[in-house]
This record gives sequence, C-alpha cells and structure tokens, in this order.
Amino acid sequence: MLSSQSKIKVQNFGRLLSNMVMPNIGAFIAWGLITALFIPTGWIPNETLSTMVGPMIKYMLPLLIGYTGGKIIAGERGAVVGAIATMGVIVGTDIPMFMGAMIVGPLGGLAIKKFDAAIHGKVKSGFEMLVNNFSSGIIGMLLAILAYLVIGPAVKMLSTALAAGVDVLVTNNLLPLTSIFVEPAKILFLNNAINHGIFTPLGIAQSESLGQSVFFLIEANPGPGLGLLLAYMVFGKGSAKETAPGAVIIHFFGGIHEIYFPYVLMNPRLILAVIAGGMTGVFTLTMFDAGLISPASPGSIFAVLAMTPKGAYIGILLSVAAAAAVSFIVASILMKTQKSVAGDEVALKEAANQMRDMKQGSKSQTTANASLDMSAVKKIIVACDAGMGSSAMGASLLRKKVQAANLNIEVINTAINDLPGDVDIVVTHKDLTDRARKHAPNAQHISLTNFLDNAMYDGLVNDLKSAKK
Repeated sequence: MLSSQSKIKVQNFGRLLSNMVMPNIGAFIAWGLITALFIPTGWIPNETLSTMVGPMIKYMLPLLIGYTGGKIIAGERGAVVGAIATMGVIVGTDIPMFMGAMIVGPLGGLAIKKFDAAIHGKVKSGFEMLVNNFSSGIIGMLLAILAYLVIGPAVKMLSTALAAGVDVLVTNNLLPLTSIFVEPAKILFLNNAINHGIFTPLGIAQSESLGQSVFFLIEANPGPGLGLLLAYMVFGKGSAKETAPGAVIIHFFGGIHEIYFPYVLMNPRLILAVIAGGMTGVFTLTMFDAGLISPASPGSIFAVLAMTPKGAYIGILLSVAAAAAVSFIVASILMKTQKSVAGDEVALKEAANQMRDMKQGSKSQTTANASLDMSAVKKIIVACDAGMGSSAMGASLLRKKVQAANLNIEVINTAINDLPGDVDIVVTHKDLTDRARKHAPNAQHISLTNFLDNAMYDGLVNDLKSAKK
C-alpha cells in the first residue's frame, strides 16, 4: 500500500495530467462528433467538412492542452509560453502531440514563473510591460526550439515504444489485464488521471488511424461500477443498501463514477468484482473490435453512446452489459460468502452502528482549526479531486439541509487544488483529506467515506444550529 505522503504525490501528479485535459473535454467531443458525422465512414459523409478533422487533432487539441498546462503553473503568462512551446513539438513531429503538450505546457509555465520570481522587484518603473512581453516571447521561442529539436522527437520515440507495447498486448489478447491495475487505481481517486492522462493520448493516436479506440472505454466503462452497485441493492445492508439505488442513477446515467468508490472502500475485497467486470468489458471490446471515437466524459452511458461510431453499437453495449453482469455476480458471491451472522436483527444493528459512526465522524474528523467557532461559520466547501462529480452531489445535499435549517451559510463544491483561503469547513473523502489540509490549513476538515452520507451532513447541520443558538 502507498504511504499517505506517496499517495498525495501520486494524486497530485495525476491531478496535473487530468487538469490539462478536463477543461478541454468539450473540444475533444467537438472533434469526435465532427469525425463521427463527416468522415467517409461517418453518419453523413462530407468531404469538405471532414477536412477539419486532421487540423483539429494535430493543432487545436495539443495547443489547448499546452495552453492549459502552462496556465495551471503560471496563469495567463504561463499559458502563452506553454502554447508557444507546444507549437514546437507539434511541428517537430508528424504524430498528434498530446504527451508532448503535457510535458512542454507545464514546462513553459514553470520557466516563466521562475523568471518572474527572479526579476521580482528589480524592473524599473515604466519598463514592466516591455520586460513582460519580451520575456514571454524569448522564453517561448527558446522552449519551442528545444521542443522542436529534442522533446518532440523524444516523445515520438516514447510513443512508438508505447504503441509497440500496446500491439503486443492486443496481439496476445492481454489487454484485459490492464484492469488489474486500472480498477484499484481508480478507487484511489486516480480515475481522471488514468483516463485523461494516459488513455486519452493513446486513444487519440489509435482513433486517428483506425477511426476508433478501445482505450477510451477501458477506464470509462460504467459497467463494472453498475454491477457493484446493483449487488449492494440486492445483498447490501444498512445505509449502503439504501443509498445504492440513487448511486446507480448518478453513476450510470450521470457518469459520475466516483460515487461507487466508497462502496468498494467499505468492503475492499469487492475490488475483485470491479476488476473482473473491467476485464470482461475490455475482452468484449477486443472480441467485437469495438471502441469509441473520442473520450466519453463524464462516463455516462449517454456519453458513451454519443461517441460510438456507426457499426460498433453492439460491441459497446455488450461490453457495458457483460462488465456489469460479471461485476454483479462476483460482488454478490463475495458479499453472500462474507463471514457474518445472518438475520435482519443483526443487519439492523450493523446499520445502526454504521449510522452512529458516521454521525460521530462529523465531529471527530477535524484537525487544523480545532478551535473554530461554529457560530461564525460562513462558508463550507465540499471538495473532491475534480471538483465536479461527487463533491457537486455532496454540496447539493448539504446545501438543502443548511437552507432547511435557515442557516446563512454558503455551501459550494470545488476541486481540492482550488480551495480558497477563506473557507471555514472543508468536507472531503477520507483518502483526500491530507491533500485538502495542505491547500486549506486554517479550515476545519471533515472526512467521510460516502458523499451521499446523510447522517454526517445531519450531524454537521445540528452542530451548526446548536452553535447559532
């Protein structure tokens, strides 16, 4: 198992990769739709409109990634330098430079950030604009040359090696084994990093040559999570059983896969179920030679079907269905054979204990600002890795409870890396709390295992109401 610090470092690196892609998912979808509609084998072939496909994948998408990577590190100046550097890797090779953009984009931001720090306070009044503009241009030019001559060719060699490795897996029918690593990594909240940082670059390259890619559905397949949640609906106990139906809707139709992670974490051996489901889904895709045109984000069944090319619907739907069926069967067996005393009375007692523990969690899982005056709380943030999925649901649930209690408290959701300094209370998953503390050291931190934890939210609201009296 990873240590706490190692896990934070891995999550931060993965977060950087996914942060460069996720804001630009709309552009990927636009490219995917244009491809699906207008290429010669598309739904409505159009020779003129299909000419957009190549330039978008070669220029637009890598430039957006490089721009975003630079912006993450050093704001607008970093974004400009990152885009300039990205142009170097694009022109220096003849393949889509997504991995290259992920390298030189942040590198450009880091270079300008270091330069700005070095000259801070040393530029004479009236020369700031001159220095800013020329420094961006010169540093961008130098990085573009470096990217053209060194980084681009190196990334192409790496891409070629990775492609050869992928071919070995495909040729030997070993691609389903990737689920052995992918599914546990997802549970550690590395799902966005895996999907957008690793599989998206591989998938784009494969999709350009084949018109579709299996890589877009290795992580994003909603089948394994669906099967697990269905098993909880049938064989679960207590609050896990009660919340599973809502989680199914959010996961399968909303595409927020983080919702099922706590259900695995509360019974870790169920990771075997989602691994088996993931392997089955990938195996089905390879058997039917099916894949998606572009990333499906979020991983909703609607997004999956929208990115499915003509003629691949049977393989895609069977992949999702088979993954769900196998995950359900394995999870059901594991849950039924788990050592426990049978009977409704025991199940009720377990549920009561679980609810009590979750209520206590709202009071005990705090650190940095233990002396916080609860009566002075003005802002609560529910945070997750991406700031869009599970935290949005948690914030919505808590906001309704806060409003019902007539408390004048702002409740919002955001990504952990974007936590502001004025937040009073931060609510996040227990595996992400250490990271959250680093970004909001003065806040009170509350950990949970399920973002739909009604008991925890009720306990927090009761504490706030009591403090306001």
